[in-house]
Amino acid sequence: MNDYRFTALERFLRYVQIDTQSDPQSTANPSTEKQKDLSRVLVQELHEMGISDAELDEWGYVYATIPANTDKADVPVICFCSHVDTSPDVTGAGVKPMVHERWDGTDIVLPERRAADEPLPVIRVADHPDLREQIGNDIVTASGTTLLGADNKAGVAEIMDAANYLMTHPEVKHGTIRLLFTPDEEVGRGTEKVNIQKLGAQFGYTIDGEALGTLEDETFSADAVRITIQGVSAHPGFAKGKLENALKMAADFLATLPKDTMSPEMTEGKEGFVHPTRMEGNQDQAVVELIIRDFTVAGLHEKEAYLQDRLNNVLTHYPNSTAQFVVKEQYRNMKEVLDQHPAVVDNALEAIRRTGLSPERRSIRGGTDGSRLSFMGLPCPNIFAGEHAFHSRLEWVSVQDMQKAVEVIVNVCQVWEERA
Repeated sequence: MNDYRFTALERFLRYVQIDTQSDPQSTANPSTEKQKDLSRVLVQELHEMGISDAELDEWGYVYATIPANTDKADVPVICFCSHVDTSPDVTGAGVKPMVHERWDGTDIVLPERRAADEPLPVIRVADHPDLREQIGNDIVTASGTTLLGADNKAGVAEIMDAANYLMTHPEVKHGTIRLLFTPDEEVGRGTEKVNIQKLGAQFGYTIDGEALGTLEDETFSADAVRITIQGVSAHPGFAKGKLENALKMAADFLATLPKDTMSPEMTEGKEGFVHPTRMEGNQDQAVVELIIRDFTVAGLHEKEAYLQDRLNNVLTHYPNSTAQFVVKEQYRNMKEVLDQHPAVVDNALEAIRRTGLSPERRSIRGGTDGSRLSFMGLPCPNIFAGEHAFHSRLEWVSVQDMQKAVEVIVNVCQVWEERA
């Protein structure tokens, strides 16, 4: 691809300026209609490439096909997938992307702040060790008041660029390639309305990873817990011996959670955690929501039993109050499925090598659409997209890493065709 003029950067700069933030409190599909604004752009651009069947369905999913151009009849259909939504943690409206060309290795001071009395945000090399590998490369950031949206619009741009390359280079042999762009990954619903039969792929890859050359074939398993505490309400002037304040019970419960272990800020590697994400209510009723993460289902169940025990201990002090403890499965460790289909990982590792990189297999302290897709019948590891410091105003991506990701996608297509 030495003579190819990559389009990933120009696509990415356009895509991030479209606000596609998802909403965890919404029950709609997709959770926000504005996600379709980018999806419609993708369909139009795919049509312009000559991919005539590109479509946006009612749920906000984009499906498209790059037809096979090989004489081999037994090449598996593979899919590349990225999500269009951005995290609810930081606003994605009014993104002003900046390209720091030929970055010189110094801390990157972003030019805008959210408030006049706030210091300018700084991407410090000491805090972002992967930056040390980027000296001389072009780094894309936001301006300081929003996230950038590299998670996952870098992946979207890379898939679109790879599609453009395959459509303009028919000499590159490949089987049928399916493209899938999903909404609502950031709120845990990215595959909720995927039509696997319509997709028609046998193996897949999400393009939603971090560092250059990495392939992630293991994720957390994940559950959500919703605790509804029903207290006993009474007028505060006449409450003695009657009032059992649901908000105080919720606070007491949260105060019992460990400070030094089992939390995101105190764990790493293969350690799981419990993480409160939301609390609301009044003296009569309060709701506490948590997410539970572990690399094994047994670990999830241990943590859920721990939370139930903590809640029961709190309730012993409030004899007339009750609580509901509801667990909802979110996703499971995709390694359970991928280990049954070694070719899907092996072919990706070979594609990374052909790009001139040393592949590194990693576990994700999180999940991707590939986690659920794998259990829906589409084994689906995660290839790097080059995104870093996601869900924050300090998010960044390297242009050169994005271009390498495009090469890897093209190479994956070729490896599957050669090995069929």
